[in-house]
Amino acid sequence: MPHINLPSEFPGIMSLFQYRQDTAKPINEFTEILMRGESPLSVGERELIAAYVSYRNECNFCTGTHSAIARKLLQDKSPVVDAVKQDIETADLSDKMKALLKIAGKVQVGGHLVKPEDIEAARKHGASDRELHDTVLIAAAFCMFNRYVDGLATIAPEDPSAYEQMASIVVEGGYNQTL
Repeated sequence: MPHINLPSEFPGIMSLFQYRQDTAKPINEFTEILMRGESPLSVGERELIAAYVSYRNECNFCTGTHSAIARKLLQDKSPVVDAVKQDIETADLSDKMKALLKIAGKVQVGGHLVKPEDIEAARKHGASDRELHDTVLIAAAFCMFNRYVDGLATIAPEDPSAYEQMASIVVEGGYNQTL
């Protein structure tokens, strides 16, 4: 049960967006740019980072939503979404993406845990400054989103098909469609 009076017909962050549409608008605009705007990371890779950070934060709503979005976008490589939650090292990913996910995992715990050797490992596998920047920003943003959703005890659907429906909306129309 949510900690505040939220519209029950909307799960997770969408109920918070309905509650405070004035704050929802800039959050959605930021998320649209971060997750779907110009970046050397594919939209699927960015959603994978979001799903991984949300999983580590134990945010069921965001994990379900962003895992479903990543699966849709990664298509043939969709099994990797669940594989990274189990073990990044054995997941079918490039060494660069593994290094970036490790950095995201450190940011999830605390930004100060990212060390020069983590950055150098990612660079060794071809990560650019922009990819490093976007990875850290996605990880930091999703820590905030996860805490926003869970801090007010929003509803997280138990039915996986609910996440598939939300994923279809985002994949087809972007984050500004969630208002």
